[in-house]
Amino acid sequence: MVRATDRNEIVDTKKVVVVGQGYVGLPLAMLAVEKGFNVVGLDVDRHRVDSLQLGISFVEDISNDEVAAAIACGRYVASCDPDSLIGFDVIVITVPTPLRESLPDLSFIESAASTLAPYLTPGATVVLESTTYPGTTEDLLGTQLDEATGLRAGIDYHLGYSPERIDPGNATYGLRNTRKVVSGVSAESLEHVQAFYDALLDAEDDGTPRTVAVSSPKEAELAKLLENTFRHVNIALVNELAMFGHDLGINVWEAIDAAATKPFGFMKFTPGPGVGGHCLPIDPSYLSWQVRRTLGRTFRFVELANDINEHMPDYVTTRLTAALNRKALAVNGARVLLLGLTYKANTSDARESPAIAVAERLLAMGAEVTAADPHLSEAHRLDPAITLVELTDEEVRKADAVVLLTDHAAFDLPRVASLTDLLLDTRNKVEGDSVDLL
Repeated sequence: MVRATDRNEIVDTKKVVVVGQGYVGLPLAMLAVEKGFNVVGLDVDRHRVDSLQLGISFVEDISNDEVAAAIACGRYVASCDPDSLIGFDVIVITVPTPLRESLPDLSFIESAASTLAPYLTPGATVVLESTTYPGTTEDLLGTQLDEATGLRAGIDYHLGYSPERIDPGNATYGLRNTRKVVSGVSAESLEHVQAFYDALLDAEDDGTPRTVAVSSPKEAELAKLLENTFRHVNIALVNELAMFGHDLGINVWEAIDAAATKPFGFMKFTPGPGVGGHCLPIDPSYLSWQVRRTLGRTFRFVELANDINEHMPDYVTTRLTAALNRKALAVNGARVLLLGLTYKANTSDARESPAIAVAERLLAMGAEVTAADPHLSEAHRLDPAITLVELTDEEVRKADAVVLLTDHAAFDLPRVASLTDLLLDTRNKVEGDSVDLL
């Protein structure tokens, strides 16, 4: 743990740079401003930076007023200019780590390292938050910075890893009140990383910090992958149960609710059209890839979960095909109204959304696809054949079938169910004679 005197000295940090102003980086930058730090939000997206400079937020958890206030107080600047890094004390890297052809793509981390290296000075602190495989912080980021600068991680500058735990749209747990895992490549690095986050997060009710220190970045990197692999595997379990339950004539949703009454030894997960966002479709694959690359073995749980969850959009289209057949209709030529295209309810995040995968499969089958989503960001590029519409009585009546994919609170689902004779509900959110439950 960091000694109080050390923490106070470290918290005197004058300048923090957050690389990446997306769903993770922007909330972090705003909280740092609120806690008194001078913050630069560095991003390569000129449109995003221009919007932020005008006080416009594209992250639903951060309001325009929050961004405008951060700018007005003089402690926040959004920038594309690498020279804005001059004189930084702490830099936090929150860039994407996608998969490319099923392989980890760390090019954004490498690019961030190349950008910050000329500005890295002795005593500065570098923290990686991007999800990645164990070893990235030390072997990739640290090595690249050491070679580019001649400085030594853990000796001349402080280096650590702290996995993000941002949950878009979660009104109960946010950045400030969620415990945060921290690590460093040396004891002194850990002290500086931990002190920075202790200064950001609200303390527990008893006054203790919310940071959780682990012995090295590898354990912190694995902890993040474990969190998401746990969810991924359990969602795959209930998704497969939903398929078998339907064929067996069993209401799996009722069975899950019944099991959830047990106060110990069970955690509730529910089926759906697949998994989305950055975490679940991607993070477990990082772990599986690392196991295969390093040990030459297959992480069977992850591979099986990937197979089940990746094919849920196919199962949804199969169920819709069967439901249309019962109406003597083919998918080809049918008008299908999709409710929700983002991956999660009440957010604008459409990254890796299974709802979009369903839409694309229906288009390939010849359906006329319309979609209603009041949260979908205009910046998200959809297939132009998908027609975005307002959810009106007329649109529901014109559709041969309605599919609920993302259960936004704005949808009046009982009204929809009363206006259609076929509503495929993949979220167990509405009842009625017209409802076909996943």
